Amino acid sequence: MTTQELLVKLDEVLNKAKAGVLGTVGSNGQPHLRWMTPALLRGRPGYIYAVTSPAFAKLVDVQANPRVQWLIQTPSLREICALEGMLRVIDNPALKNEIVETIGKILFVFWKVNPSSDFVVLETRITQATYFCPMKGVKETVTF
Repeated sequence: MTTQELLVKLDEVLNKAKAGVLGTVGSNGQPHLRWMTPALLRGRPGYIYAVTSPAFAKLVDVQANPRVQWLIQTPSLREICALEGMLRVIDNPALKNEIVETIGKILFVFWKVNPSSDFVVLETRITQATYFCPMKGVKETVTF
C-alpha cells in the first residue's frame, strides 16, 4: 500500500467515524487517551488535525513529549487506522478558520466543554500509519 492509498483509506475511515482517540504521554510518564474530532485537510497530505482549548491538560503533555498516537475506527470495527506522529500546537487564524469550516459543525461536544470558544489547532505530522481490515485479514503499514 502506498502512502497515498493509505491516506485515502484514512479519509474514508474518518468520514465514517467522525471521532478518534488521541494518545499522549503525561509528564508523569503515564499514557493519556482522549476522544477527539480529527480531520484531514485538503492540500496537506500526511497531517491530521484537531482542536483543543489552550486551558486543557493535553497541551502540557504534548509540550513535554510531542510523540502521539491516534486510533480511528469505523463504528462497525471493520476498518481501523492506527497512526503515529509528532504533534505541534498552532495558533494561526487562517488555519483555525480552515478547521472550523471543515469540522466545526461536528464539534458540538468541544463547544459544550469549552464555552470560551478559544482554541488552538493540534497538527500531527504522521510518521507511520497502519490500516487494519480485520475481517479480511488485512494489515498494511506505511512509513511516511
